[in-house]
Amino acid sequence: MYLTKAKRVLGLAILAAALPLAVLAQGYPLRPITVIVVFAAGGPSDTIARLLSDHVGRQFGQQLVIENVAGAGGTTGTDRAANAAPDGYTILTHHSGLTAAPALYSNLKFDSRTAFEPMGLINTGPMVVLSRKTLETKTLAELVAWLKEKGDKATIAFAGVGSNSYVCATVLQQQIGVKLAMVPYRGTGPAMNDLVGGQIDVLCDQATTAVPQIQGGTVKAYAVTSAQRLASLQDVPSNKEAGLPGLEVTIWNGAYAPKGTPKEVIDRWNAAIGKFVADPAIIERFAATGTVPFPPEMRSPAAHAKFLTEQFEFYAKMFAAANVKKEEAK
Repeated sequence: MYLTKAKRVLGLAILAAALPLAVLAQGYPLRPITVIVVFAAGGPSDTIARLLSDHVGRQFGQQLVIENVAGAGGTTGTDRAANAAPDGYTILTHHSGLTAAPALYSNLKFDSRTAFEPMGLINTGPMVVLSRKTLETKTLAELVAWLKEKGDKATIAFAGVGSNSYVCATVLQQQIGVKLAMVPYRGTGPAMNDLVGGQIDVLCDQATTAVPQIQGGTVKAYAVTSAQRLASLQDVPSNKEAGLPGLEVTIWNGAYAPKGTPKEVIDRWNAAIGKFVADPAIIERFAATGTVPFPPEMRSPAAHAKFLTEQFEFYAKMFAAANVKKEEAK
């Protein structure tokens, strides 16, 4: 008598549970993989994760399922990933907020320095200073003057403490010497929607999602947070050209597995990420949104780990210099 499909699946699950992780890794992946995105759908982190999941899924011959676990500047989803089974079936994609979190939160349930196995860096690029379309200012100098006049009556959106938009908003306020009204969101996707709708005044967003809105004329762009202009935004000045060279904020994305995930799984993912970022179609997609892949010498798990160590130190010093007090993740 042949086993029913349900019984066969159950039998495989029981067998899998009984086998060591290293043995299971040899045939990895045997089932769909969950990819946790720590911000809301529609934002830049979500966009990168979906591109990656589609590409890697085709390489693996398995479905990669996006799970958006937003909240507390990305720490809610990060905690979920940190506590997942280290079997390669729960993966985290995250940006620089992972390394900023220890300097910003006092009650983290995980240690982001030790909770994950780095699997590979993906892409990097600057952010863009944006405003609602109806704001009367035309240049960054005019925007700064308007913000100084309005003070805490002017609103600036961010996707939770520790997010890239929070970092950029913090650096902007530090550079112009004005405290604005900070408005939190569960991701820059919802924040961008409100900026387009004219419900908030200013947003620092990643080029990934800012470029289409700028090109569509739904928001105003004043400067990119780098010393060079973006090829996809040739009409938007660099921070130096706009008169605020200290507004230097770079974003980056990477992929992670829970600590203890077998090396075979990490290596397979690293190879898949390497193929993803080397794909001409992906490189073109990155360029259109103002980002570039990390160079080959920075793509290994070891290089990723070294980069993380440097970033932990960078954010700790930056927020200490800005006198940013730690908050409780909620």
